Amino acid sequence: MELIKKNIHMDRIKCKASTQITMEDDINITDSRPDVYQLIEEQGEVVIDEIRAVQDHVYVKGKLEFSVLYLSDDDVRRPASMQGSIPFDEQIYMEGVAPTDSVSIKKDLEDLSVGMINSRKLSVQSLIRLGLYVEELYDEEAAVELSSAEPVEFRQKTINLASLAIQKKDIFRIREEMELPGGYPNIFEIFWQNCRLGETEFRISEGKLSLQGEIQLFFLYEGEGENRPVMWYEAVIPFSGVLDCQGLRERMVDDIACQIGHKEIEVKADADGEERIIGLEIVLDLDMKIYEEEQTEILSDVYGVTKEIEAVSGVGNLKQLLMKNTGKTKIAGHFKVAAGLPKMQQLCHSECEIQLAETKIVEEGLRITGAAAIKSLYGTGDPEVPYDSISGTIPFSYVLEIPGISPDCTYKLDAVPEGLSVTMIDADEVDVKAVLVFHGIVFNHYEEPMIQEVKVTDLDPDKLSSLPGIVAYIAREGDSLWKIADRYRKGSRMTTQEYVKQLQRMNRLTGDTIHAGAHLTIVYYK
Repeated sequence: MELIKKNIHMDRIKCKASTQITMEDDINITDSRPDVYQLIEEQGEVVIDEIRAVQDHVYVKGKLEFSVLYLSDDDVRRPASMQGSIPFDEQIYMEGVAPTDSVSIKKDLEDLSVGMINSRKLSVQSLIRLGLYVEELYDEEAAVELSSAEPVEFRQKTINLASLAIQKKDIFRIREEMELPGGYPNIFEIFWQNCRLGETEFRISEGKLSLQGEIQLFFLYEGEGENRPVMWYEAVIPFSGVLDCQGLRERMVDDIACQIGHKEIEVKADADGEERIIGLEIVLDLDMKIYEEEQTEILSDVYGVTKEIEAVSGVGNLKQLLMKNTGKTKIAGHFKVAAGLPKMQQLCHSECEIQLAETKIVEEGLRITGAAAIKSLYGTGDPEVPYDSISGTIPFSYVLEIPGISPDCTYKLDAVPEGLSVTMIDADEVDVKAVLVFHGIVFNHYEEPMIQEVKVTDLDPDKLSSLPGIVAYIAREGDSLWKIADRYRKGSRMTTQEYVKQLQRMNRLTGDTIHAGAHLTIVYYK
């Protein structure tokens, strides 16, 4: 007698850890850049250079790369910028990690503040959060059929699974060229640039992964000409494409993390030799997990006809997709120019960043709390301070509905702003509206009894003869008519299925289900 088994391929978190890094440093303005008169705004990015695991610890080496937009301390206050970096090297305790493990990392720049010490020196402070985790693949063996020379009966049950079909990393390249519209002067120097990835959508087909989205580009530049006009240009660049991915099939479920890995903006000459072409090259890093939902029939019990059969069960740790859901919430607010700052004349560019404070499993789903940080660059019309920025935060609380969620579930959450609208009410105040989009995928983890082996022995005649002919039986928790029938039909020539039908007739039952405490009359055949 042989169990036929099927391997179920799944993934799980082996271990995880998180830490906060506070960084502070004084940075000198490089000799090639003008003196600072007033700071306007800053932006930063966390770059990881090396991750190395040892037993129960992970070493992370990286840097904070930052850019600062400021007004020069010249006779004419013109925008200028400088870039810099601050390195960090951290040892993080992570129980259970081994030197052979591949450690993944999620990095968030939670706060960045730049202050002016003097015209040639800046103070940079930042707070970085690192989330580290190790995922491992594992197989569960499930008995699905039985091969036997002996007459035998068995029952099956259906289990729902989310098996990991594909796990890989890939890249998608975006190359675009744009020409400045008429009326814009040629580009002499770009002062400041901002390039962000907007909403990205994925679609699975046979052997193909289609993606489409948009890149949001803004830059502030100095135009050619005697007056050296300061201009800005903003564009939304759509992209789409297809990646080959062997093994993909329709109806699979994607869990894909997408971010900008490399970006390069280059000013090129057009056919007339004028600097009016903006070349954009971006590499998107894709961390792909593709799951396949399946229903699998596994053995739940085995019954002997001429032999005594004992099914030995163990516990399997299984994973099923509970739900993949997307939800949206609207936010709105008003911001005022801080006292002492110049009035607004024209808005140049606005951006929104979602700061998640807490994500908690509640009865209805995932409760997400945080704030949307809004920042707007504006022109003032004041020659002494021609540009400045206004910023503020709008708190939010939202529940992404996930019916059936429980504290044992695991999830991944992504938050993206869309439809940001910032308009001037007057020279002192702006009106802000935006939509926050939340993408969540939730998995349920559960234990399932699984037959691991069967033991076959001859029927015991002494045990059979000692049993009474008629039994008054009270059903216990976990009983089924199949189990009771197999226990009491040993001396008869009936199969378990035939005996189940007899039990139903004798006890006026219409189905196979019985409840704990139910009274049954059983005829035992010696």
